[in-house]
Amino acid sequence: MADAHPDPETASAQMSPARRIALVTGATMAKPDSETHLLVAALSRAGMQADVLPWDAPVDWASYALVVVRTPWDYFSRLDEFLGWVTRTGELTTVLNPPALIRWNSHKRYLAELAAQGVPTVPTLWIERGAADGPQRLRTRGWDEVVVKPAVSIGAIGALRARTTDPACAAHLAALAATGDVMVQPYLPSVAEEGEVSLIHFGGVFSHAIRKRPAAGDFRVQDMYGGSVHPHRPDLAEEVLAARLLACLPSATAYARIDIVRVDGAPALMEIELIEPELFLGADAGAAPRLAEQLIRHVI
Repeated sequence: MADAHPDPETASAQMSPARRIALVTGATMAKPDSETHLLVAALSRAGMQADVLPWDAPVDWASYALVVVRTPWDYFSRLDEFLGWVTRTGELTTVLNPPALIRWNSHKRYLAELAAQGVPTVPTLWIERGAADGPQRLRTRGWDEVVVKPAVSIGAIGALRARTTDPACAAHLAALAATGDVMVQPYLPSVAEEGEVSLIHFGGVFSHAIRKRPAAGDFRVQDMYGGSVHPHRPDLAEEVLAARLLACLPSATAYARIDIVRVDGAPALMEIELIEPELFLGADAGAAPRLAEQLIRHVI
């Protein structure tokens, strides 16, 4: 996709810096980016030049009026380096989402903060890096089947579904804890039965929603594992949860994807994606233009 867009030097000759936006991606991607070209086209129709660039590229970020962190799907493997880049770039130009919000969202511990504020979330056991008592603590929860995953990751990478009595569960937990913080959540049958709902907001305003369903026999809704995407119209309870969540965030968002599942029949937050979410721009014809309009507000 990158060769479909002008390089920064060509763009510079075509467009003044005030009309140039950088859309940040990753040099190493777990899967292809299937939607950024829709945003590039929408920005172009609005008179903006958008360059798609890896976050670690040797680029003069100050030459852009706006740097939008869109699909850096390799950030989690180099988190400290990525967050350092975000901070430095934020001192040169406007970065969206804001650097402080990106830092806050980079570790799933934010779920504990939101739960403390009364936001319904999926129950979670947190195991700190280096802790040796994870399996013992897990047994006290009384969960029969769980999902064990890194507290810093994307796309269910590193996630394992297992029974708590399975030696593989304890082994996986120990292996993850050796290198980072770990989160353990009860397996939710509702994910297999109903899937996971994503509500997408631009500038705090609802744009569109989709439902992600896992492949038969799987618990992961991502398309990398055979998951599928379906249209969805949020119900009132989902809308209320999303509004409550957005009001609890440390700062306003340019874009946000709120992933919701059912816990005991009620909607609960699985996670909120503020760094590099797939926004399913192709699921709604007006989504890319709405996002482009929101971004341009930060430039003009």
